[in-house]
Amino acid sequence: MVRRQIERRGVRDGLTLAALRTVPRHEFVPIEERGDAYADRPLPLGFGQTISQPYIVALMTELCGLRGGESVLEVGTGSGYQAAVLAEIAGRVFTLENVEPLARTAAATLLRLRYANVTCRLADGREGWPALAPFDAVVVTAAPERAVPAALLAQLREGGRLVAPVGGVEQVLRVYEKRGGKVGHRDVAAVRFVPLTGEPR
Repeated sequence: MVRRQIERRGVRDGLTLAALRTVPRHEFVPIEERGDAYADRPLPLGFGQTISQPYIVALMTELCGLRGGESVLEVGTGSGYQAAVLAEIAGRVFTLENVEPLARTAAATLLRLRYANVTCRLADGREGWPALAPFDAVVVTAAPERAVPAALLAQLREGGRLVAPVGGVEQVLRVYEKRGGKVGHRDVAAVRFVPLTGEPR
C-alpha cells in the first residue's frame, strides 16, 4: 500500500511513511469491508461517513509538518485511523467526533491497539477543544462548505498548521499556517470529503 499508493504519488516524509506502515488499517474498517482495507479508495463506515483512502491520510499527515512530540487536534474521528497515524508521530492527539456510535467504536479500537496518547471525545468539532489549546497542528477530516470555523484557527499555535478540505460540490485540500499572529493558506489538491456537521448525534 505504502509503496504503490503513497510513495509513488510523492509523499516523502519518512515519519509519515513509517506511520502508514505501522498502523493496521484493517483494524479500523467494518468487518464486511476488511477485504478492501488496503485498497486505493475510501470505505464506508456507516452513518454517512467514510474512512479516507490511504493516500489522502498520508498527504494530510505530511502536510501537518510533524517532527515528533506535538499536540494535535483532529476534527472528525471517524474510524480512528487518521488519529492512530498521527499518534505514531505526535506526542498527544485529541480527536472529536459528533456521531456517537463512531466515537464509541473508534475509542474502543484505539484503546485495544494501545494508543494511549489519543483522547477521544463526543462533541461538535467546529468548536474545537479550547481547554487544551493551542495545538501544533489541526486536522479536519470533513469539509466546511465555505470556510474553516474561526474557532479552529484561533486554537492553532504560532507556527502551527491546519489541514482541511474546504468546499461543497467542489472541494480543495487547504493548508493554513499561522505566522506572526496571522493566518495564510495555500491550496494543495482537489478532494472529496463528507460535509462538516455540528451537534452530536
